[in-house]
Amino acid sequence: MKSAVPNFDGFKPNTFKFLSDLEKDKNNNTSWFAVNRSRYENFLVLPAKSFVFSIGQFFNHLNPSIRTEPKFNETLMRINKDMRFAKGGPYRSYFLIHFGRFKMDSEFFVYLDSSGIEYGIFLNNTAGENLFFSQNLSTHKPDLFECCKRFKINNKFGLYELNKGSDNSIPRFNIQKNFDDLVKMKYIIIQKKIDLKSKLIYSDNFLTEAIKTFSNLYALYCFAISSNPLKLIEDFDDRLGVAV
Repeated sequence: MKSAVPNFDGFKPNTFKFLSDLEKDKNNNTSWFAVNRSRYENFLVLPAKSFVFSIGQFFNHLNPSIRTEPKFNETLMRINKDMRFAKGGPYRSYFLIHFGRFKMDSEFFVYLDSSGIEYGIFLNNTAGENLFFSQNLSTHKPDLFECCKRFKINNKFGLYELNKGSDNSIPRFNIQKNFDDLVKMKYIIIQKKIDLKSKLIYSDNFLTEAIKTFSNLYALYCFAISSNPLKLIEDFDDRLGVAV
């Protein structure tokens, strides 16, 4: 499969033109999609798979439990909706690339829509098996403060709660100022955004930027997946020594 997928060299204007066309009510139907399926495959799925292939080795070194197969229901979300929730048309007008261990796990993501790219980390702050962020918020508060400072997370990312809308958005997340907001949120998004005017989107430099960003955010991921996050961060330092 690897030989059939080109090296990642950025997303292209055609990627976002397809998503822009799809979000129009008149186009979000099976007839239009059938005619435009080749655009979907060539301009969206193929570069997404290329991105997953290209960043997979980084995640394998970072944490082998993170899924890196360039497959739907693994690292790629299907664009077609569950028909029980297909209000507004049968297709999503966005595309999600995500790297976690299982469904609804905390995970790293790249989200594409007609306006550009959002990328960062999703933190599941609910109780559940193998979910530790909620627990660690109360038991590791000083360590969280220190990690956000050390890994240069403060004031570099936006913060909002998934499914709560823009009114819940904090444009410059700082854990000391926004700790109480984190505690209240169930599904946390910490992210950066690049609009279509940025040349970064359209070159392989986006891969380098994503790796750097995910390296910065890995400390928060450790607090989400382990009851001993400081040991994971120590292992990260010893094995990779990634500059942040």
